[in-house]
Amino acid sequence: MIIFLLSFIDKKMSPYYSIPIKEHEWRRRMENVECLMNFGLTRQEANLYVLLVLEGELNGYEAAKKSGISRSNTYNALAGLVEKGAAYMSEEDTVKYQAVPVEEFCDNKIRDLKKSKKELAAKLPKQRINKGAYLTIKGERQILDKFTNMLRETKERVYVSASNEKLNMFREYFTDLAGRGIKVVIITNEPFELKGAIIYLTEHKKEQIRLITDSTYVLTGDLVDRYNAACLYSSNHNLAEVFKDALANEIKLLEIKKGNQ
Repeated sequence: MIIFLLSFIDKKMSPYYSIPIKEHEWRRRMENVECLMNFGLTRQEANLYVLLVLEGELNGYEAAKKSGISRSNTYNALAGLVEKGAAYMSEEDTVKYQAVPVEEFCDNKIRDLKKSKKELAAKLPKQRINKGAYLTIKGERQILDKFTNMLRETKERVYVSASNEKLNMFREYFTDLAGRGIKVVIITNEPFELKGAIIYLTEHKKEQIRLITDSTYVLTGDLVDRYNAACLYSSNHNLAEVFKDALANEIKLLEIKKGNQ
């Protein structure tokens, strides 16, 4: 058993939820808080949402006492949950709060975001793009998002050099590409089964990734950790040619090595 500290990720915050629970349950709840923050909740709001899910219904005083969050911050966070559609209020003898079911809350947010996306796409001026620029992408999540979007937009071919662990994160996209007859060439460190793909095995640094799509777009760098990951992205023709040649040479060496075994 350990103490469940909802503020574990931000060590500068006061500990919340002094509730003894098992470590795997604590980790799952921490992941839930992170996911809720993706839907526009602050960390305190997400913490209190989880508390309301666990407890059912609480007034502000009870929520503050059980969470360990100051009363003023608790009332502000609860008001935020109501405003953002994550909690209901019931006004009886005292005002109490109840979590909106997570599926309903998430569906509402996704529906609103899709509507806003259409409006922005229709109303915003067309973006001016500096083709061939060298762009730095920082943060693991941002890099993985870019990796995903590059695969989704691939029309003809994709060359990727990455660890087996990283490749598995995008298996569904590689499967879709290969299934549509798009050329998929993979260089990785461990066996990776993918029908229709050309796969080469070699020693590979786990954190390193290289991706070239349609002989035009390049993403290269290191996923060192969640916060310090950084990659270079560009559609510069010369850079794409350099990386294509480098991968082609690496593939030739692997084929020669395989033939000599």
